[in-house]
Amino acid sequence: MQQTISHSSSQALGSHRVLRNTYALLSMTLLFSAAMATVAMAFQWPPLGPIVTLIGFYGLFFATAKLRNSVWGLVSVFALTGFMGATLGPILNIYMSRFANGDEIVILSLGGTGAIFLAMSAFALTTKKDLSGMGRFLMIGILVAFIAALANIFLKITGLALAVSSMFLVISSLLISYETQQIVRGGETNYIMATVSLFVSIYNIFVSLLSLLGFAMGED
Repeated sequence: MQQTISHSSSQALGSHRVLRNTYALLSMTLLFSAAMATVAMAFQWPPLGPIVTLIGFYGLFFATAKLRNSVWGLVSVFALTGFMGATLGPILNIYMSRFANGDEIVILSLGGTGAIFLAMSAFALTTKKDLSGMGRFLMIGILVAFIAALANIFLKITGLALAVSSMFLVISSLLISYETQQIVRGGETNYIMATVSLFVSIYNIFVSLLSLLGFAMGED
């Protein structure tokens, strides 16, 4: 009985440590990504294009996964999030130049992203419902949204683009709750991979909100 209690306490301490380390690393990578986006905006870096972006993202993602148990994993995660920030800079410049209220759209998207992250994290930390069953559904949803996004690179259908943004918004929001509960309950023990998962979800939410708000309230 005493050993069981000791094991449970040790597991809880380990989960709290992973959560603490994840939030600390997530904060640093968000700041670094924002800095890279600012640099990209200031120097007017051109968009990399979807193919180069995908190659860069998945190359750095798999490198991070491979190195996740070493100090090089930290280097890789900053390379990944910095790269994503650099790809975001040109997107923000497009919104700022295309819409008269581009600043407002960006600010609202940032605020909405922050609110969603806090709400979904709070839900994961307080709910008694087991969210582990959502894993397969979320993976299928991501795959469907990804395929639809790839198809729309060639089709360029506005309605499909909005549907893809909506799918990524919903799925990424649910992923925040899922991943956070996985950390708390010991399902995710590597804070580097947990950080990547949460960062990508936040990135997708922000970009999705940009797209949806730009369509709904963009002023030429």
